Amino acid sequence: MDGMKRADIRPGVTVSVVMKKDQRTGALTKGIVKDILTKSPTHPHGIKVRLESGDVGRVKEIMG
Repeated sequence: MDGMKRADIRPGVTVSVVMKKDQRTGALTKGIVKDILTKSPTHPHGIKVRLESGDVGRVKEIMG
């Protein structure tokens, strides 16, 4: 799954995100979702989440 639908993402799910500082390179950071920050049901660049590590980024891939 690509992370553009809020309904696909739940706290505790492992995801890959692109953080703001990595947008130019597209480097992915893997982590576990702590909070969902995007309020709308979809977002073209990915749903913004906070990982348990404290990092914030947009979901590019949902691992499960």
